[in-house]
Amino acid sequence: MIVVTGATGNVGRALVGRLVAEGQSVRAVSRNPERAALPPGAEATRLESAGLFEGASKLFLHVQATGDRTRAVLDKARAAGVRHVVMLSSGIIQEGADETHPIHIAHARAEQLVRDSGLEWTFLRPNAFSTNAFQWAPQISAGDTVHGPFAGAVTAPIHEDDIAAVAERALLDAGHDGAVHRLTGPEATTNAGQIATIGRVLGRDLTYVEVPVDEAEAAFFPHMPRQMVRAILKSFAATVGSEPEITPTVEKITGRPARTFAQWAEDHRADFAA
Repeated sequence: MIVVTGATGNVGRALVGRLVAEGQSVRAVSRNPERAALPPGAEATRLESAGLFEGASKLFLHVQATGDRTRAVLDKARAAGVRHVVMLSSGIIQEGADETHPIHIAHARAEQLVRDSGLEWTFLRPNAFSTNAFQWAPQISAGDTVHGPFAGAVTAPIHEDDIAAVAERALLDAGHDGAVHRLTGPEATTNAGQIATIGRVLGRDLTYVEVPVDEAEAAFFPHMPRQMVRAILKSFAATVGSEPEITPTVEKITGRPARTFAQWAEDHRADFAA
């Protein structure tokens, strides 16, 4: 049995589907199991379920889903007989990183909890997610112009299913204990380039219009604390004109190349065509 936290998120849902297709027993954690709409064969449950780790030997840990209960979840997993945890961490954790960045602080703390848990572990550290482009979907639905910060910010965004594919292999294959896998997409692109790519997929001529940082701060990721938003915008500013990290990890572990942003956009055409 494999327990997957964050099972209705982009990566978690893709991972659950992969594991079920492999014939694995999966217990998928959701805040609302009744509405999770997971693949047949996955057992949907809540994080606070008394039998969460009954019969389980492995755990996929998404700390955004476990939050301040991460330590308790790890203790509960170890006590129930779980042996190995694969944690979805962040590429922000690397040598020379800004250790005061809120995202760095949260993931570094969680990684330390995992190290201290007594469980075997594997860390996945993806950089930019292709799914970050969903933030532009409302503007794309409303017209052909997208307003946002830093048109020239450069990343190598990764498809969520490529992260799930690496997680699948780390859970099912030997040789990943104590490993740190840095994950990226296969090529660099700018914010403006992503919008142009989505436009090509939709058969539309989309334009990215850069807005001032103070204006972006007021509107960007409205569900996030402003301190977090400011830190993210500072990180984006640092990528303008840069050469992003690009790793071969996805292909090395899964046997197939990481998918491009264009492939991701094609896979999510319906999300932008609404």
